[in-house]
Amino acid sequence: MPIPVKNRTSLGLLASRLFSFLFVPGPSWGTAFFMNYHHLIEVGKYRVSPLATQLDDGGFAASVSIRSGKGSGTHDRVSRFTRLFDNAPAALHYATEHALAWIGERNTRALA
Repeated sequence: MPIPVKNRTSLGLLASRLFSFLFVPGPSWGTAFFMNYHHLIEVGKYRVSPLATQLDDGGFAASVSIRSGKGSGTHDRVSRFTRLFDNAPAALHYATEHALAWIGERNTRALA
C-alpha cells in the first residue's frame, strides 16, 4: 500500500536540508562544539537526535538516537559509531545519514 502524498517525506531532501543547516553558522556556532552538539529532527513517526561529542584528543565521536512512540510505548534505538571525525558537522552528518537510511529501510519493508 503506497504512502499517501501528504504523509510522504523525501529523506534525501530532508538530509540535504539538515546537512546545509549544520554548516550555516548560527549564534552559538563558536561555542556549541566544545562539548556536545546535537539537533533534533522529525521524520514521520520518528524523532532523530544525532550527537557529536568532542573527545580529549580534539576529535569527534558520533552517535544517534531514533525514538518512536509515546508514553509507555516509547522505543529508543541508540547507535554509537566507532569512526572518528575531525569536526562536529561531519560527525553529525554521518549519524544523520545512518538514521535516515535505517528509517528508509523500515519504511521500504513496511510497504513490501
